[in-house]
Amino acid sequence: MPDLLAQFGPIDIYLFDQLLRGRITPGMRVLDAGSGGGRNLVYLLQAGYEVFAADADAEGIAAVGDMAQALAPHLPAANFRTEPVEAMSFAAGSVDVVLSVAVLHFSRDDRHFDAMLQRMWRVLTPGGLLFCRLASSIGIEDQVTFLEGRWHLLPDGSERFLVDEAMLLDRTQHLGAELLDPIKTTIVQGRRSMTTWVVRKPA
Repeated sequence: MPDLLAQFGPIDIYLFDQLLRGRITPGMRVLDAGSGGGRNLVYLLQAGYEVFAADADAEGIAAVGDMAQALAPHLPAANFRTEPVEAMSFAAGSVDVVLSVAVLHFSRDDRHFDAMLQRMWRVLTPGGLLFCRLASSIGIEDQVTFLEGRWHLLPDGSERFLVDEAMLLDRTQHLGAELLDPIKTTIVQGRRSMTTWVVRKPA
């Protein structure tokens, strides 16, 4: 039996779904925007993708760089950059896929959210795919406590910037994007709500 953990790492199951559906294929240029230590990059690095990563945390990017050296040593160190998502220095239209997993719900406010979103959109090539997983209020509206702006206290005790369906649909329209899947939300036993938002940039 193959060692699936060695092959895929602790990949987000909803990102795995996009791989199974053939939307993210080997050879594509994939940027993990807010990569942390690169938990979603294990398979991509081993399977022939041209991987890029950005994160404001230097230790996280160092970990991604070490992983890349072990799994895809041909990739240049410049692919992995210590910089915040809203200030990523990758060239416009330079990648086919941008991943944003558990990042946007740390936005300081709407302006910061939009700054990160616009920078991710900028680096996508025409026809490129933006895959986002982020906390939302969808399905648990009566269980979160308002703090300020879009920040709420969740039942699990964490504080997050929470989007809702109306906001995601508004941003989809504003970007001129195509919504590839219906907005999908998983409620984790009434403690938090995680939403998957997948859009394509016009060709």
